[in-house]
Amino acid sequence: MIKTRIAILVSGRGSNMQNLVQTCEQHLPSVEIVLVASNKPCAGIDFAAAHGLPTAIVDPQTHNSRQAQETALAKTIETAAADWIFLAGYMAVLSADFVGRFAGRILNIHPSLLPAFKGLNTHQRALDAGVSLHGASVHIVTAALDDGPIILQAGLKINEYE
Repeated sequence: MIKTRIAILVSGRGSNMQNLVQTCEQHLPSVEIVLVASNKPCAGIDFAAAHGLPTAIVDPQTHNSRQAQETALAKTIETAAADWIFLAGYMAVLSADFVGRFAGRILNIHPSLLPAFKGLNTHQRALDAGVSLHGASVHIVTAALDDGPIILQAGLKINEYE
C-alpha cells in the first residue's frame, strides 16, 4: 500500500495535531505522519515525540532572517518527503516563496468560517460581532492570509449565556 505522507506544523499545545494523529492511527492506515515541526519548543512537539513521531524545531531565533528560517523548514519537510503539509495551529505567517515552493500541498485548519474572521482571536471577534454561527474551516493555503480554496467547513450556533 502506498501511503500518503504528511508533515504537521504546530506552535502550541497541538490539540489539532493530536486529533490528526489519533484519527490517522485509528482510521487512516494509508496516511503516515512523517514529521511534526514547530517554530519553537512547545507541548505539541512533546506530544509528538512521546508518540514516536519524527519531530523538528526550526526556531526563527537561530536563523539570521525569516527567509533563512523558512528555507531550513522547507528542507526539513523535503527531507521527510511529505506529500502534504498541515498547518495545525502554526502561528507564523508563511511567505509567498514558501507557499509557492509547496503550492497546492499546504492545508490550514482555521478557527472561523472563512472568509469571516481571518487572522487571530477569531472566537472573541465572532462574539464581539454578535454572529449567530461560528466554526472552523480547512482550506488550501495561498500567499494571502487565511485565503485559498475551502475544502471543508463546520459551524456551530452561538448561544447567549448570562
